[in-house]
Amino acid sequence: MSETSRPAGVRSPCIGVCMLDDDDLCTACRRSGLEIADWGAMSDEEKRRVWALIRRREAGERGI
Repeated sequence: MSETSRPAGVRSPCIGVCMLDDDDLCTACRRSGLEIADWGAMSDEEKRRVWALIRRREAGERGI
């Protein structure tokens, strides 16, 4: 498969404004510091799980 026909994979939620709050969550993308650090090594399945956590955090759930 050529590079141009390869699926893009799961996109990063990063918008280039990295600042961790007191809960170790980025105020822009809502990922934890560890999720940010590990993103490049994660499988697409793991990235989709992080996206699900982001949605829960955006909805106001805490401690996840």
